[in-house]
Amino acid sequence: MPNRLAAESSPYLQQHAENPVDWYAWGPEAFARAVAEDKPILLSIGYAACHWCHVMAHESFEDETTARIMNDLFVNVKVDREERPDVDSIYMQAVQAITGHGGWPMTMFLTPEGVPFYGGTYYPPEDRHGMPSFRRVMVSVAEAWKNQRDSVLKGASSLKEIYAAAEGPTSAGAGLTSTRWLETARSLRHRYDPRAGGFGGAPKFPQPQLLDVLLRLWARTGEEEWLRLVRHSFERMSHGGLYDQLRGGFHRYTVDAVWLVPHFEKMLYDNALLARLAVHLWQATSHPDARRIAEETFAWLRLEMTHAEGGWFSSLDADSEGHEGKFYVWSLEEVRRLCGADAAVAEAYWGVTAEGNFEGANILSVVSTPTAVCQKLGIEDSAMQAALERCRSALLTARATRERPGLDDKILASWNGLMLRAMAEAALAFDDARLREEALRAGRFLERALIRDGRVLRSWREGSARIAGFLEDHAGLALGFIALYQLTFDRHWLDQAVALSEATVEWFWDDDAGAFFDTARDAERLVTRPRDVVDNAIPSGTSLAVELQLLVAEYTGDERARRRAEYVLATLAEPMQRSAMAFGHLLGAADLAVHGAVEVALAGRPGDAGFNALHTAVAREYVPSLVLAGGEGDAVAGLPLLNERRADAQGAQAFVCARYMCERPTRDRAMLAAQLRDRRRTC
Repeated sequence: MPNRLAAESSPYLQQHAENPVDWYAWGPEAFARAVAEDKPILLSIGYAACHWCHVMAHESFEDETTARIMNDLFVNVKVDREERPDVDSIYMQAVQAITGHGGWPMTMFLTPEGVPFYGGTYYPPEDRHGMPSFRRVMVSVAEAWKNQRDSVLKGASSLKEIYAAAEGPTSAGAGLTSTRWLETARSLRHRYDPRAGGFGGAPKFPQPQLLDVLLRLWARTGEEEWLRLVRHSFERMSHGGLYDQLRGGFHRYTVDAVWLVPHFEKMLYDNALLARLAVHLWQATSHPDARRIAEETFAWLRLEMTHAEGGWFSSLDADSEGHEGKFYVWSLEEVRRLCGADAAVAEAYWGVTAEGNFEGANILSVVSTPTAVCQKLGIEDSAMQAALERCRSALLTARATRERPGLDDKILASWNGLMLRAMAEAALAFDDARLREEALRAGRFLERALIRDGRVLRSWREGSARIAGFLEDHAGLALGFIALYQLTFDRHWLDQAVALSEATVEWFWDDDAGAFFDTARDAERLVTRPRDVVDNAIPSGTSLAVELQLLVAEYTGDERARRRAEYVLATLAEPMQRSAMAFGHLLGAADLAVHGAVEVALAGRPGDAGFNALHTAVAREYVPSLVLAGGEGDAVAGLPLLNERRADAQGAQAFVCARYMCERPTRDRAMLAAQLRDRRRTC
């Protein structure tokens, strides 16, 4: 018989609806029962695409004996971390304090008031590799709650102290300067992997926000080494198993340090950030592979992740048919049977062997250059490329008959904002009418589905939006709308972004603390009001809000917004300098603050040939911290960038300014490009 989770909208919670566990969703009902029965809360947090969440579910939550222990000793609460990042953030801090690491599934034990006192991540069904079994942990925790209550509450009180710093007032040290920013950004070099690209070792995450910082370093300094590092990393990632060589799109991370064996889930946010990086890399280098990877990622998004009304789904599972990665891997026999006479090309290019590279099967990865394959097989490049395309088509046709990984089809505001920004920038850079229409369609849907009374809702699914939006939702969606404005110069999108920026201040800014909080001031009261400033796999709400405030200040002249952002950056300057790896997106916002925007005003009528030519010229250049405005008449009212700037009798003109200096107006595309390249250089 289904439990309470059957009534929830989250696909992750619904995955547990048939468990024999007496699950509650997060809410007052569970905590009221815990108080009434004097039982601790067993909180389990995960997400739909999480492989080890599925493993623990099969081993423990579907087991009648384990479920009986859970039901007898605890009030059990299940949370989708993607719907409730506030709850996840609070208790992730606690599990990291207890164990020294974090991850999902997260298993926490709370007092009936919600204060954590013990926890961990995955627990096996039996004692294994030095890890205690889940049953043993539960019995021990319950005994401590019953017989050592004072000790448990003392520990809970101690853990609660970890939240004090986040709730208290901030203080600003020495302000950010260009020199300090350069030192901090350059420190990333110490963690760079010179062999395989990226940062650190196994498991290895793509970390596009940090690569964006290196690309900014190249643009600001002109030092080619930084561009080389970004190209090296992106090439290695997109050639490895991290990237789906058949359909496109990136997996979440690899379990090794060389980008070969992925954790096969595909997340919307990863693909948004990596596609945007690919667009920027193409702008910087004109390398066709960067554009191809971006376009393939958007094509995958179109085919597998797009709702019929617009907007994008959250994730694809790592598992199918009970096995991680089964949907994506191939045997040598399958490749030879499906590719026929072209199999030799597939084997040489993708490294397909009888032994395989993953549990006896093959993850496709690019192991050889086209030139080397042609030399090895004695064929021309055109024949090689044609054979490869036939193989790709044959393998995709066969893959379509396999059981597909599970789809989490909820639409999350902040993740969609990240993808909207990436797609709008790609549509502009590539001058792609299809991407333009898809971005506009998504923007209209997100505005219609997720904005109520000037505020953003977190999640939409099956016609219903629920859960009040967080700071990241408001700021992320607003940044997506700014990208739509830069694509179309439709003033509506900029006005909507400014309104959402004002909402972030009204609901999430605290004057006494001098900080943005992740939850609104009228949100549900939790054990603490979370304020996580670290950029993890996705940018923090704070870093998104800081960038948004700075951009709004550039567009509208709102100096209060600028001062607010600069104050936040000053409070975080020392943490950024100590731990640059933890602040990728915030370092990008700091670049805008310390080096200033490159302001481009296009005066004229959008749609006219001359205007469009200038618009395209801007789009082809990589310009970090670009603030682009355009149009004429009412569409430019209140925009300082276009004050007294008009087209003349000869047509549209471009005005480029940076650091309180402006270039001569131009309608020459080559001159405009040269001005942009000159103005992006600051050091």
